Amino acid sequence: MRRAGASLTEIEAVYRLRFREYCGVAAAILNDRDAGRDAVQEAFASAVRRRRDFGGRGPLEAWLWRAVVNAALTEVRRRNALPSQCFAPAATSTPDGDAPYAGVEGAVARLPERQRLVLYLRYYADLDYRAIADALGIAPGTVGAALHAARATLQRHLEEVRT
Repeated sequence: MRRAGASLTEIEAVYRLRFREYCGVAAAILNDRDAGRDAVQEAFASAVRRRRDFGGRGPLEAWLWRAVVNAALTEVRRRNALPSQCFAPAATSTPDGDAPYAGVEGAVARLPERQRLVLYLRYYADLDYRAIADALGIAPGTVGAALHAARATLQRHLEEVRT
C-alpha cells in the first residue's frame, strides 16, 4: 500500500503523458475542444490543490481521470443551467450538405451519462475496463454492461438510419 497523497512530480508526469487523451475525453463530454482543454486544466489545478487527498487505494491516473470527468460534467451542468442556448453543438455536415455524423453524434449524446462516459473512456482514452471502473468508481462488470448497452443502442440507431 502506498502512502497517502500524491507528489507534484507524480501528477505532472501523468499530465504530460496523457494530456491529449484527457483533452479528448473532456472535449467529447462537452462537445467543445476549447472547453475540454479548460476542464482538463481545472481538473489538474484542483488535483494539485487536493493532492494530499489521494489515498493510494487505486492508481493515481484513475484518480486524475475521475477529476477530469467530474470537471467536464460540472461544466456540462453549468451550461445546462444557463438560460440561453449559446452552447448548442454545431451541426456537422459533409460537403454535399448531408449530415451523417450529426446522427451518430446525436445518438451518442442521447445515451445515458454512464454509457457515454464509459464509451469515451474506452474509445477516446483507450482505457481498459479496470481503469474505467477505477476512474468512475464503479465495478468492472458495470463497465462491461454499460459499454455493451451503449454499443447495442448505437448499432440499432445506425441500422435505423441505413433503412
